[in-house]
Amino acid sequence: MNFRKIVAFSMLGLLLMNFQCNEDDLVTSNCDDLVVVDNSTYQTVESAFYSLISADISDDCLLVNISSSGCDGSTWILTLVDSEDIAESLPPQRYLKLSLVNNEACLAVFNKEQSFDLTPLRIEGANEILLNIEDFPESLTYSY
Repeated sequence: MNFRKIVAFSMLGLLLMNFQCNEDDLVTSNCDDLVVVDNSTYQTVESAFYSLISADISDDCLLVNISSSGCDGSTWILTLVDSEDIAESLPPQRYLKLSLVNNEACLAVFNKEQSFDLTPLRIEGANEILLNIEDFPESLTYSY
């Protein structure tokens, strides 16, 4: 009878240990949104007119600042799309587009800053990549 209790408690202990959280499960991004990594979306994505004022990388986030016409910019939807194409150079390069959905019909001009989590763009075996954003004059180096 004691042997059965020992086995039962051992099994229960193993079961409870299986429910523990991994540290990887607790990692959260400080960025606003994720990058969409999809070639067909990249090829077909459309955008309202905007001006890309700045683009900078901080940790694993790409921070972009855009301006466009609108009422206040609160309804704008800004998306960053990756082509899934990787140029085999040193460092490797990726190609990105920003897409703005802007249904505001006002003549004022507003700025919006948004950040995107770049971790889905990492390439195994590399510790940095060049990001080429359409209509941005320079490549940005993402080191990880």
